[in-house]
Amino acid sequence: MAHPIKKNAAGRSPNVRPSSQQVENLRRLRRDRAVETAQDYVEAIADLAATQGEARVVDLARRLGVTHVTVNRTLVRLQRAGYVNTKPYQAIFLTSTGSKLAEECRQRHQTVVSFLRSLGVTDRVAEMDAEGIEHHVSPETLAAFERCLKNH
Repeated sequence: MAHPIKKNAAGRSPNVRPSSQQVENLRRLRRDRAVETAQDYVEAIADLAATQGEARVVDLARRLGVTHVTVNRTLVRLQRAGYVNTKPYQAIFLTSTGSKLAEECRQRHQTVVSFLRSLGVTDRVAEMDAEGIEHHVSPETLAAFERCLKNH
């Protein structure tokens, strides 16, 4: 009778090494998630500052559906990356780099929403779908969306 192959927590046999392509794909996936998180945060900070006059940790946590601990950890990374300035118990401010990223995200989001609406997608669904698409759409595809909207 054959013995079953034992697997580790990741569901892989312990002696099987991932290929260099798999490793690179996983690195890219983690990097993409970090970029997506940064984009979501700067966009939310800009929106809160515009609508409420300031962005606070509690407001970001509520808006993004995460805990204040998660927001604080992410803000540390965003501050290191040069997107925000923050001090304990004070409002969060975007740097010029953060403001530029927030504006790019807002424009990309609006283009995707407009394109989806032009296809007949309802406003509610277009907004929901744009939240995912906007982070992954290539510049080439985004430019095609914009050309299509101009000709529509």
